[in-house]
Amino acid sequence: MDVIPPPSIAPGLVIAAPRSGSGKTTVTLGVLAALTATGRKVQPFKCGPDYIDPAFHAAASGRPCVNLDSWAMRRETVDRLLAANLPGADIALCEGVMGLFDGAATAGAWGTGATADIAAATGWPVVLVLDVSGQAQTAAAVALGCARMRPDVAIAGVILNRVGSERHRQLVSGAMEASGLRVLGALPRRDDLALPERHLGLVQAAETVGLQATLMELRVFIEQHVDLAALGSIAKPMLAVSANGRAGIKPPGQRIALARDIAFSFIYPHVLSAWRAAGAEIAPFSPLSDEAPDANADVVWLPGGYPELHGARLAAASRFRAGLRAAAASGASVYGECGGFMVMGQGLVDGEGVRHAMAGLLNVETSFQARKLHLGYRRAVLEADGALGKRGQTIRGHEFHYASLLHQDDAPFAVITDADGAIIAETGARRGRVSGSFFHMIDVT
Repeated sequence: MDVIPPPSIAPGLVIAAPRSGSGKTTVTLGVLAALTATGRKVQPFKCGPDYIDPAFHAAASGRPCVNLDSWAMRRETVDRLLAANLPGADIALCEGVMGLFDGAATAGAWGTGATADIAAATGWPVVLVLDVSGQAQTAAAVALGCARMRPDVAIAGVILNRVGSERHRQLVSGAMEASGLRVLGALPRRDDLALPERHLGLVQAAETVGLQATLMELRVFIEQHVDLAALGSIAKPMLAVSANGRAGIKPPGQRIALARDIAFSFIYPHVLSAWRAAGAEIAPFSPLSDEAPDANADVVWLPGGYPELHGARLAAASRFRAGLRAAAASGASVYGECGGFMVMGQGLVDGEGVRHAMAGLLNVETSFQARKLHLGYRRAVLEADGALGKRGQTIRGHEFHYASLLHQDDAPFAVITDADGAIIAETGARRGRVSGSFFHMIDVT
């Protein structure tokens, strides 16, 4: 296999944790802000499917954050994204997802989606964030177990989080050092630094009031309690990457009208980059501002987001809805992804039980009144030609929403299975060149 040298001499680190809720996002943001404040160009990455954390990473570092995923992305896609985004950076920082080794039970493209897969593929050392509240020396046993779990994943140090007192810090740090684990920092408990949350995780960066002030507080907090020089010194350049592989995601058309505002923000940067690299033009418009899609677009794309929080405004956006119908009538391909799919339906019932009329392009009705979590990796095989590709094309992605499908009478969009191959009942819908589903695209196979 042909290989190319690492795309940059910039060293990298992975910030991970034994479980969700340990504080790795706030630690990552603080480290990003602190390193950036020194004048270094810090390139952020995020493991796994996530739209929200990367926007905070970008705000903290001033550079776009890129997702990396071993279940949903082909290895050559990950290599391509690293090669495209590392040049010009001084250091790379990749935030993990869930626990360090957590992923799907069944492997996908080349892994289970675990953070450990990305750490092993890049060769970047792992800094483990440990919530040590409610324990002392036992925290060292947890960290030591992580260090010995996979020989191709190196735990280079730990940051202790939610430390209760100086005595508590001494007990945990002593056990860590006796186990051969380097303590890079100890963060006292600070509940006031928590970022605001919503049902899908953090409130979006664009909606977070006082975000820059919060990032400054996190930066100062990290500067006071983490040895940034030591943290930077353990970063390592990434391993060589493969030069083989097919081209990435193809654009759905030449000119793409893309809905883009706080109700429609969930589209991965690597998807947009792939479209632009292939020569496609992207024309953003705001449904919440009652803007119609570009009349010259051959594709209209409605990403996911939070339309349920803006049902009344979307129902009143007459120019937007008329423009969407006009695009469909003209023969343009119209696609809605998750939240966009709901807006293309007949109506959307919000969390208060109020129904809002939507665009009516698909005979679909959705509701947030009775919330039900739909979460996990998805594999979709297209049932017809459309915005995502040709009939029979297989695409990998994920689903993450709380909406219930009240009814759907249109033809299925795709045969969709979960990570273990079990059929998912919600197939999406299509009517001519109009289609949509709860499925979020990450990569083709």
